[in-house]
Amino acid sequence: MNSLVAQAEFSAPMDSKPNLWNTPPSTCSSYSSNSSESDASPFCSHRIPIAIVSGFFHSHRSLAVLSGHVGSVSCLALCGEFILSASQGKDIIVWQQPDLRVFAKFGQGDGSVKALASVGNKVFTAHQDSRIRVWKVSRSSENVFKLVDTLPTTKDYLGKFMKQSNYVQTRRHHKRLWIEHADSISCLTVYSGLIYSGSWDKTLKVWKLSDLKCLESIKAHDDAINGLVACKGVVYSASADGKIKAWGRKDGKGGHALKGILEGHKDVSFNAVVVSDDGKWVYGGGSDGFVMGWEGCGGFESCWKLVSETKAHEIAVLCMCLMGELLCSGSADKSIGIWRREAFGKLCKVGVISGHEGPVKCLQASSNRIGGGFLLYSGSLDRSVRVWWVPRYNNDAEEVNDNNSTRFGTVNHPMLG
Repeated sequence: MNSLVAQAEFSAPMDSKPNLWNTPPSTCSSYSSNSSESDASPFCSHRIPIAIVSGFFHSHRSLAVLSGHVGSVSCLALCGEFILSASQGKDIIVWQQPDLRVFAKFGQGDGSVKALASVGNKVFTAHQDSRIRVWKVSRSSENVFKLVDTLPTTKDYLGKFMKQSNYVQTRRHHKRLWIEHADSISCLTVYSGLIYSGSWDKTLKVWKLSDLKCLESIKAHDDAINGLVACKGVVYSASADGKIKAWGRKDGKGGHALKGILEGHKDVSFNAVVVSDDGKWVYGGGSDGFVMGWEGCGGFESCWKLVSETKAHEIAVLCMCLMGELLCSGSADKSIGIWRREAFGKLCKVGVISGHEGPVKCLQASSNRIGGGFLLYSGSLDRSVRVWWVPRYNNDAEEVNDNNSTRFGTVNHPMLG
């Protein structure tokens, strides 16, 4: 069979490689990008050849490198046909799948974007300025991503600011309404009609998705909250205090109560937490490079048993994501580890992806199965987003890098021709 070469298009800045440690300040306004390649634009189109030889996909380090952020990439989210990436430069870039062209760019706020969440036709962005912004996605409008609200909402403020009992002490001689975060919002998750936000102010806040009202503020941890995930009626918060806490609604409704504490290593921060689709397995990534795993008891009993401690990286694990039996871990060592969950929750290393020139800060896996594998997006402090195709590994460990091609199997995806 003759070799077929597919061309994957993506947008990247025309200037030279950015200096990671000298990020220029930038204010980004919302705009819709539908211009041609000949238009004056900070982006230019590049093509990466991806060979499909004799029916098998031979990959180098990545499918595409997406550049354009003015700051390090802090978070990623899938939103329908789009992949969203946000940075500490306050900008959010919308990449259209499958060709990964820049579709739009939007952003607003006095601080960098720390977290993204998408549900229905809304996108929620959490910022360093302690606010959550709500964007409505509409194809019928020229401004596809339109800012429609900010949390706490004005209505919520007006209903509470007159009453002194609604104020809480945030630091010496300073009070705020309990509906306000007092520091950067570091993580978001949307689950069962509720929005959960975790902050460096150590609190977990709960918002109603329908009217955006703040329902609850929980003094959750003794240090910054770095990660949130929810599954099967349980919300997990990971913190720099070295604990992952499990929260559940009282009698399935009303306020939240602590259901359990998953203890990590002493004096080690948890930077990320993930949970399997069935809610049985919980994994936390720590600043010491370990990924720790717990098995839930199930049933009506709220308990978790430590089942694995894996030295995943030499230095801090910064982010993780799950795709079926595979766990992906991004690290300050600039690599992504691929792990397969085996019997009793143990993790077996099956691959390493390298290519980023800075720490890997965020990961997002696409649930669409492509050619026996899936697409993995990674964002880094090197200001780039990279797109990888990750195979369903067999029992032999494989490595993906620039210098060694790996036979992954047949791939059928529009991006690959």
